[in-house]
Amino acid sequence: MIVNLSQQHSLVSTWVSELRNVNVQTDRMRFRRNLERIGEAAAYEISKVLPFEEKEIQTPLGVAIHKMLKEQPVLATILRAGLPLHNGLLNYFDQADNAFISAYRKHHKDGSFEISLDYVSCPELENRVVIISDPMLATGSSLVKTIQFLREEGRPREIHIVAAIACTVGIEYVQREEPSATIWCGDIDDELTAKGYIVPGLGDAGDLAFGTKVQM
Repeated sequence: MIVNLSQQHSLVSTWVSELRNVNVQTDRMRFRRNLERIGEAAAYEISKVLPFEEKEIQTPLGVAIHKMLKEQPVLATILRAGLPLHNGLLNYFDQADNAFISAYRKHHKDGSFEISLDYVSCPELENRVVIISDPMLATGSSLVKTIQFLREEGRPREIHIVAAIACTVGIEYVQREEPSATIWCGDIDDELTAKGYIVPGLGDAGDLAFGTKVQM
């Protein structure tokens, strides 16, 4: 299932427009905050499809019955660009376990690249709900490799993917490789350049959030 959070009239569309806007992108704090907001909105929407159970809550004057989240998900993110989006999810799933994965594009002189995955830190994943955040779902290679890597640590019951912007090419690749995963995104673009960048996209989310890096 694919959920485009900008299809409905909501603030998500405004936040995505600011992420894209070259005149707003220069404000790194605002850029990070808009990613965080999208993560918060996605967390709220995802919570609607997670299992709940009724519990008795003691108040000063009596007992109230409330539906409570049955279990906490595992929030996973791809370093470094995914951190603001991850933080937005964590603001809502504030008791969740967390996982961190280092996956990045290692570029070659001919313009091609491969996905390098160097580090993972995660809790028990067996039969858990896992929510993976990465601001840009471009080719889908990083996400699929990350999911495959996580599956070596355990077998999640459900996988949800949260992206600020997704490309149809990447969505189709993820659907082929991980057909049971649900994708939640701030918006969807159709074009991908030969170098794997989304058009119109927004540029390099990691650089815009945290500053340019030296390419190794």
